[in-house]
Parts: sequence; structure tokens; C-alpha cells
Amino acid sequence: MRTWTSRRQTCQRQVLPGKPVHTYSIVAHDAATGEMGVAVQSHWFSVGSVVPWAEAGVGAIATQALVNVSFGARGLELLKRGKAATEVVQELIASDEGKDVRQLAVVDSGGNVAAHTGKQCIPDAGHIVGKGFSVQANMMLTDGVWPAMAKAFDAATGHLAERMIAALEAAQDAGGDIRGRQSAAILVVRAEFTGKPWEDRLIDLRVEDNPEPVKELRRLLTVFRAYEYMNEGDLAMEKGDAAAALKAYGAAQDLCPDNIEMKYWHAVSLVNMDMTEKALPIFREVFTAERNWLILTNRLSGVGMLNVSEEDLARIRSVADWSEPL
Repeated sequence: MRTWTSRRQTCQRQVLPGKPVHTYSIVAHDAATGEMGVAVQSHWFSVGSVVPWAEAGVGAIATQALVNVSFGARGLELLKRGKAATEVVQELIASDEGKDVRQLAVVDSGGNVAAHTGKQCIPDAGHIVGKGFSVQANMMLTDGVWPAMAKAFDAATGHLAERMIAALEAAQDAGGDIRGRQSAAILVVRAEFTGKPWEDRLIDLRVEDNPEPVKELRRLLTVFRAYEYMNEGDLAMEKGDAAAALKAYGAAQDLCPDNIEMKYWHAVSLVNMDMTEKALPIFREVFTAERNWLILTNRLSGVGMLNVSEEDLARIRSVADWSEPL
């Protein structure tokens, strides 16, 4: 069951401390994986440094409108003490004299969600709390923005990050920020704390200043997924599993077909599987684009990461059309 809050009428806003980051965002919990995240867009520089907060095994928070930035760290601390999302929102808002100009959304590790839209947030402003998520927006062109976000998130499939970006795209299609667009960000964390912060923060992408930030964020997420495959390929290479490396590098290249580095490591894995003939056209394309990849190929051979005979190494070198000696 959803709760819906909206604010349309014009009102005089109090002058209170805070950053005027008017925006639309989503906080969400993935019931299948336990992942939690925040995605946001604003016509404000570097929105990702202010609005989204999340911690593995704890929850995710979006603090916006005339932002009380402390809500992020304080909210996560309250969640760590065992407070549920509703309790966190109530406690933070009750403690803030500027609550009428704040917008806040919290999802905890159990998937419980709560949100607040202050009565003096600039119209159109409101939020919808759904099953495992909340969408919220203020200073929007129309009051159809956050309902469009909720509908898009409900309808989307796949990973949590992709579903949240679908909600951002729907917001823009519904009119978005009345001022336009500038920055966007997405943050996704694990279901449980592992003690390894570098592994607990699964996705942390920002677009600081761009005429189409949500579109760019979607592109970056695709590149991120491709490099996940690249990491799989590197690990397989480290373990000597050339077949697994080939599969992973190929998947990465499918997502980013113009990425030269992905093409290069795909070619290397082909050679390591004794498929040099198939690798030669790829090497030719890579070496033509940048001579340094040929220099790297010689070095890989020297440290055993390119398992190739002197004859095949010469064939690889021969596809490069460089007049100067290396």
C-alpha cells in the first residue's frame, strides 16, 4: 500500500541554514538481494556529494530540498542503533526547526520505508512511499513527476541500480526539475556489512555537471557493468583460466564495443587459448588506434601474461603499421 503526499500551493519560505538542492530522487531496497540504494538528479552542481547516503547492512537515505546535510550521517547512525525507517524520519524531523523546508526519505535494511515532505517545500513537491522504496521530488515542473517515478520503478526489472535509473528517466520524461538539469548520482550498497568497505559499496557513480545528467549516468552504469566483466576476466587470467577470461572479456566488449582496452584484453585471452588467428584483426584495430598497446604486448610476453611463441608474437607485431622502431 502506498502513501502519497503532495504540496502545490505557493508559500513564503523561511531563511534557514542548508543547501538549496531541489531535486528528485529514489531510495530503494531490493527484496531479492537485500541491496539498498539512492539515485538522484538535480539542477545543482554535484548533487551526489549532498543528497545520497547509504551503508551496507544499515540503509539508504536521501536528504534534499533546503537540505539538512546532517540527516545523512545522523540517520545512518540511528539505523545502526536499531531504529526503523519511520522512527528515524520522525526523530530527525522532530529535532529540526527547519522541517517545513526539508524533504527526507529513508529505507532500512529490512525494506521498511518512510519519507517526509515539508509543507513549505517549493511546489510542485511531494513523495510516494511504495513497497521497499520511496520517490520524492520538489521544485518540479508538474506534480506528475514522482508518480511517474513510482510507476517506472514498479515496472522495471533487473538489478536495483538499473531500476532506480529507470525511475530517474521517468521523472525527466514527466517534466523534471522546473529549472532544468545539471548533475546526477547513484549509490548502491550490499545487504550486509562485510568489514571490507571497498567491497560493501557496490556502485558509486556521479555526474557532476552535464546537460543530460541522467542519460550520462545511464551510460556510466553500462560502462561500470562492462568493467565488472573486465574484473572477472582479470581474475580468470590471474588463475590461468583462459576460457573464463575470454567469456568475461567478450561480455565486456559486447556492452562497450568501442572501448579499446576491452578489445585488447579480449585479443590477449584469444591468444592464450591458442586462437591467435582470431586475435590478429583485433590487435590490428587496437594498435592502429594507439601504438602503446603494441609496446604493452611485448611486456606482457616478457612476464608470462601472453603465452605465445616467438613466431606468433612476430605475427602479432606485424599487424601494426608503424614506420618507426619501437
